[in-house]
Amino acid sequence: MTLHENYPTAAEVDVWCDKLLARADQLKFTATAVADPPYEWRMGPWQTMPHSTYVRFDAKGCAPFYGFWQKVPSGGPAPTLFHLPGYGAEMTSHPELVAAGYNVLHISPLGYATPQGPDDSKRRDGNWPVLPDTALSGGKCGYFDWLRDVLVAVRWASAQPEVQANRLGFLGTSQGGGTALLAASLLRDRGVKAVAADEPFLTGFPLAPSYPLPGAYGLALTQLEAMADDPKTLRRAWRALGEVDTLSHAHRLIMPVLLTAGSVDDVCPPESIESLFAVLPGTRSYTLLHGLAHGYNPYFVQLAGAWFRSWI
Repeated sequence: MTLHENYPTAAEVDVWCDKLLARADQLKFTATAVADPPYEWRMGPWQTMPHSTYVRFDAKGCAPFYGFWQKVPSGGPAPTLFHLPGYGAEMTSHPELVAAGYNVLHISPLGYATPQGPDDSKRRDGNWPVLPDTALSGGKCGYFDWLRDVLVAVRWASAQPEVQANRLGFLGTSQGGGTALLAASLLRDRGVKAVAADEPFLTGFPLAPSYPLPGAYGLALTQLEAMADDPKTLRRAWRALGEVDTLSHAHRLIMPVLLTAGSVDDVCPPESIESLFAVLPGTRSYTLLHGLAHGYNPYFVQLAGAWFRSWI
């Protein structure tokens, strides 16, 4: 299936993934535990203490970023889940998944969120710039760097003694769902056993004009419209979006994939998620939650927990 004339082919997506993996593998970084996370930013850390901590990641030439590391009380080794944030860059804890026997690392790329709260100095026009930066740079930054941070954090976690590095899973909602799918694609040969994506964003940019409302995709459409008079830049932008479109990675999503959607979600509409479900090559599940709008919900965590118990 060709979504757009400027989208990369499946083989080109494979090359893009190899390039990003190589960059993350070669990056020298330090990971430092951050003591005494403040109560004001998130209550969640206190629910799982003393088996949890914020971790700061630093690498030359990259913005520092944080993760929230939640270890199984038994000390493991145990399977590990990675939770990725929505476009709001919120940080969350998952004591229910830890209680089920998983280590959990919430990753907050690009330093948008810190233990003290969101770093508003990184916003542009009131919003986080990761998607516009992807289009404007032709894929040289934006989600390329965002996913690099994810790979670095996974590399760190996989080296921890309490982690079974061949039993990994990814989950998230909205942007978190889309990037969970991308991370699973990138690491498909490195221990990823399953992925759960709730209302995943980054799914079918060329399909967005057909939706009743542009929703989250309006952010990308605005950038593309501004490039209409510069065909070369426009082509580069479309290709960059294609590189991070989950539909471009469908051929790589060979692990079991859980997708959910809300029937009245006008931000990431069901049509976008159904388009991905239709082309997934392996074990797959799609749940349409009737009457549910966009956003975090308690049903997904329960579904994801059951999904991971089945496959990890």
